Amino acid sequence: MTTDEPVDYERTWHAALAEMSKHGIGSRDRAFLNLTRFVGLIGENVLLSVPFEQTKRMLEGPLRDQVAEALSNQLGQQVRVAISVDESLQAAVQELDGAGADAHGAAQTGTDADPDTNAQEPDHSDGTLGFSLPGGSQIAAEQVPRPRSAHPDVVLPPRSVGGRTDAPPPSDEEYSPRLNPKYTFDTFVIGDSNRFAHAAAIAIAEEPGQAYNPLFIHGDSGLGKTHLLHAIGHYVHDYHPKLRVRYVSSEEFTNDFVNSIRDDRAATFQRRYRDNVDVLLIDDIQFLQGKEQTQEEFFHTFNALHSSGKQIVLTSDQPPEKLTTFADRMRSRFKSGLTTDVHPPELETRIAILRKKANAERMDIGDDVLELVASKISTNIRELEGALIRVAAYASLQKEPVDRAKAAFVLKDVVPSETGQITVHQIISETAVYFGVTVDDIKGTSRSRNLVTARQIAMYLSRELTEHSFPQLGQHFGGRDHTTVMHAEKKIRQLIGERQPIYDQITELTTQIRRRSA
Repeated sequence: MTTDEPVDYERTWHAALAEMSKHGIGSRDRAFLNLTRFVGLIGENVLLSVPFEQTKRMLEGPLRDQVAEALSNQLGQQVRVAISVDESLQAAVQELDGAGADAHGAAQTGTDADPDTNAQEPDHSDGTLGFSLPGGSQIAAEQVPRPRSAHPDVVLPPRSVGGRTDAPPPSDEEYSPRLNPKYTFDTFVIGDSNRFAHAAAIAIAEEPGQAYNPLFIHGDSGLGKTHLLHAIGHYVHDYHPKLRVRYVSSEEFTNDFVNSIRDDRAATFQRRYRDNVDVLLIDDIQFLQGKEQTQEEFFHTFNALHSSGKQIVLTSDQPPEKLTTFADRMRSRFKSGLTTDVHPPELETRIAILRKKANAERMDIGDDVLELVASKISTNIRELEGALIRVAAYASLQKEPVDRAKAAFVLKDVVPSETGQITVHQIISETAVYFGVTVDDIKGTSRSRNLVTARQIAMYLSRELTEHSFPQLGQHFGGRDHTTVMHAEKKIRQLIGERQPIYDQITELTTQIRRRSA
């Protein structure tokens, strides 16, 4: 099989299993392998998915070399193996034969068994825990740590690569990656709608600048593009600590460029975006359309980074060929690496997203409620999670368990309108009228309690009802920093589950805004 031919993942995996069986793998190992799915091939990197963390750990032991060798033989090229946990595969476990069921039981060892004998976590100091691609040039030999701990505040030791221990990352603010701690590969839910984009992100995070440069991810707002950008940044920042990561929105890039011209600090701008960065992550590149000077500067920045072997990752709501106000040479640069897209998640993935969100927020919500919410909102992950939070908040205020009836009652006011586009200006105006203040008051700097509440609610609704990023919303609210909007969104999200008046205000405003935009 050559790499130019389309790969039948299922057939290739079964052939690899047959080859390994001929070499005498044990029934227990075979059972673990039966739980595994071949889901992607990115260059020399094979992406495998398994349903359980314990299955993943087993495959990252001695089996990894055998799997890589068998797949290399079937694919006709040397490959490396990356393994991720995809919880959506757990439903298929019950359909497996007896050997698969044994592996399922083995996968649960250490979680449901005797706590006295399994409470001690095994030693993973060899760095093979979690999703990983083996680094370096040797197949399945290099030890690689997991992409991100479930506890983002834990500081992990430097990584050893090819016998060299990377130094701690620079502490200068100039190198601060400014990443959202919640957006990691561990918290990203994989489905058919985003599987290839996820695999590509993993591949370039493992070996920045080596292939797929640039990586261009496109798709509608709220589908996980920003999450993948931050996840790449976290992985590189944690496990390639000598590499400097910078994440910015296109608005921030534009503002930095404009300020550098105004303040006559072009050298500082170039140092920040060319000399002092090894991985540049730019969100919503489409917003550079119509900004000719900024596009020109980005063109030169792109060329400088690319020619130096530095990684560039871009996101957009449209593919490169549809960014028609960019110069042809710029669109050509965008398409020179790997272009991939994300789509609205299918029902199963939406349910998995809600389940992960409920677990993260410690919400006690049954599958029937999750399925109802997932069935009502199908296009946008942000709105999907927002609806779940609203349902949980309503039940919390009523001091009753969340059930399907309560969810249906809340969702009638939450489900997005089919017609009309809601704007930030409309939200600010409606909020101002509702609270008896002016638009200038909400955009202003007054810290009176009533104004702060109105401003934060307007920010929360703008995040929930529009497709704008935090930096974009900051500009709408008087040029505020994006962290102010993030704080407001988090604050109101917390309060709607604690204070009935806040919940009622949010519900009334949402209904009013949707009705007037229809």
